[in-house]
Amino acid sequence: MTAASPHSDSLVVLFGATAGAYGAKLGSDERELILLVWQVVDLHSKKVGTLHKCLVKADNLELSDECGEVTGLTPEGLSKAEPLDRVLQQFSQLVSSDLKALGRNTYTFCTDGQLLIRQVLHPEASKKNLLLSDSFYSFYDLRKEFHDCYPNVAPVKDQTIQSMAEYIGFRINEAEEDFGVWQVKAMVAIIFSMLPDTCVADHRFTVPETVKYKYETGPCSKSEAVDSETVIRARGLPWQSSDQDIARFFKGLNIAKGGVALCLNAQGRRNGEALVRFVNSEQRDLALERHKHHMGSRYIEVYKATGEEFLKIAGGTSNEVAQFLSKENQVIIRMRGLPFTATPEDVLGFLGPECPVTGGKEGLLFVKYPDGRPTGDAFVLFACEEYAQNALKKHKEILGKRYIELFRSTAAEVQQVLNRYMSTPLIPTLPTPIIPVMPPPYTIAAGSVRDCVRLRGLPYTAGIDDILEFMGDATADIKPHGVHMVLNQQGRPSGDAFIQMKSSDRAFLVAQKCHKKMMKDRYVEVFQCSGEEMNFVLMGGTLNRSGLSPPPCLSPPAYAFQTAAAVIPTEAALYQSQALLPQTRSQQASAAVAAAAAAAAASPAVTYYPTQAAQLYMNYTAYYPSPPVSPTTVGYITAPQAAVAAAASATHTPMLPQPGALVRMQGLPYNAGMKEILSFFQGYQYAPDDYNGLIQINDQARSVLQAPKDWVCL
Repeated sequence: MTAASPHSDSLVVLFGATAGAYGAKLGSDERELILLVWQVVDLHSKKVGTLHKCLVKADNLELSDECGEVTGLTPEGLSKAEPLDRVLQQFSQLVSSDLKALGRNTYTFCTDGQLLIRQVLHPEASKKNLLLSDSFYSFYDLRKEFHDCYPNVAPVKDQTIQSMAEYIGFRINEAEEDFGVWQVKAMVAIIFSMLPDTCVADHRFTVPETVKYKYETGPCSKSEAVDSETVIRARGLPWQSSDQDIARFFKGLNIAKGGVALCLNAQGRRNGEALVRFVNSEQRDLALERHKHHMGSRYIEVYKATGEEFLKIAGGTSNEVAQFLSKENQVIIRMRGLPFTATPEDVLGFLGPECPVTGGKEGLLFVKYPDGRPTGDAFVLFACEEYAQNALKKHKEILGKRYIELFRSTAAEVQQVLNRYMSTPLIPTLPTPIIPVMPPPYTIAAGSVRDCVRLRGLPYTAGIDDILEFMGDATADIKPHGVHMVLNQQGRPSGDAFIQMKSSDRAFLVAQKCHKKMMKDRYVEVFQCSGEEMNFVLMGGTLNRSGLSPPPCLSPPAYAFQTAAAVIPTEAALYQSQALLPQTRSQQASAAVAAAAAAAAASPAVTYYPTQAAQLYMNYTAYYPSPPVSPTTVGYITAPQAAVAAAASATHTPMLPQPGALVRMQGLPYNAGMKEILSFFQGYQYAPDDYNGLIQINDQARSVLQAPKDWVCL
């Protein structure tokens, strides 16, 4: 054995308790520290300092039943104690005094397992913005040291202070000693039993456990081997969370270099999930104990994940990305919305001298499509946090004629974005065979007849089935395709829905019967309204006690809403909905403004529209929800082979020649017209005489559909 280093000449035996769980679950419930007991031990002279016991005043003085019973402490006694920051100051002073009395200068902690340091002290200090001294970043795990000295004892995870004391023949008197005091005395006796003069194994304290000071960024290669026993998935993260925020959430645990991978959704935006890779399985298991711990006001779910999942998100193969990320300990900022003509000089000029980029142009990475066209995204490296903060202050400032978004980013996000764009075809197409699915023609309500009802306060998880169940017997009085769910600008349920009834009398009865009736855990308000009022709200206006307010996109005089009947191709009758859609109702609509139908009990069976399979991929906002469009517009779903064969063999109606593919264009200039779009798709096949797809759109409807920034080409 090597000689003990000077750092291990003295130990501070440390024991603590929280206001919640005890033993193997210490720190798993986020409860605060309420007790610290410690004693200095000189390993050379085998002398000890004074044994100190100190109560800690928690922000929440309520104690769990287990804590009160085991520790004997009370909220009244803790209310007179000092808070954690002052207790740590007293601790430092008392330890220094004891070391001086023993003729020593340095020390290392020795604790009963990992939990007190990793799961209690570091997380709590991080949440309270307390700076722990360097001594808290290394410690000896008494259980591991004892197992090294006595290999024949029980496994480390099964050991306790009592079992170790019993093995060496040390008698514990819990009845005569205060809680925490007898634990420290027993730990000191166990340490003395392992020293060279008393132990045959000649054990020395030489290799302490370490806690990383900060998270280290770095690239990850797809060829790298990642142990699945070291990876977790964190869910429910705030969308603006960075890798440093996640590392802070897991403070006290050692995350592998480049081990935080923020997950992105299909639009390239963060979805609130992250994969985190730890240095070993022990650290991963401790991370799982932080399930439903809080980051700010949000609780975070923590689950097991696999190495394959981590590599899928964080792994990369691009040499350009590897070279960009090879500069270690850099802060990465993502820029989004750059003009396609932006050059490195433009970006450097935009950032300015107050936030210099590491390496100048070499610290910029522009994201491009496989053919070399820019995507409008770029990543920037900064040498320190100060420069990065200065850059983030330029969020939504103008470069050229566009505002630029800036966010904190990670090495894994760089890999994801590059992998996504480099593996995406220029013109995405849907799988074949695809068949246009057209619901039967219908008309949206108009006029002042109050034959509609408005549902307000729906649970955000409510779908078409929930609304139909909520309506009960009144579903027989709903017009076909008469349920309209309203989504907000982010495409999420707004809590509102409109229902067209067969008559004003039926609408009145429904409003009286269902008003403030419970749906799941919320009561829903039901009001009678007219078709005109419904259309105003669906187009972005507001309907309240003060009356109607037109949508902000249209001035009041110009808002003379006239419904343009959609022209449905006769070929659509060829495809029966029963052959394409399941007989069961879909669980939830996902189109921007979903519409469903309910027929009378005596009527023929009706297929409920829309489903996730039959929808048009348009990004309507609250101002452009286009109530007549969904589900009257064309959606594409993959048809069963039997349905395709049956359709092809039918002779009473001609088969559609060849279905087109739906392409969505994002980020177009506001002044872009049809000419620019056709020029953009030059060289690709499209229907030059049918730019409107299968639906004829009048001039008024066209002005509404062309107003948003997103275009849809059929």
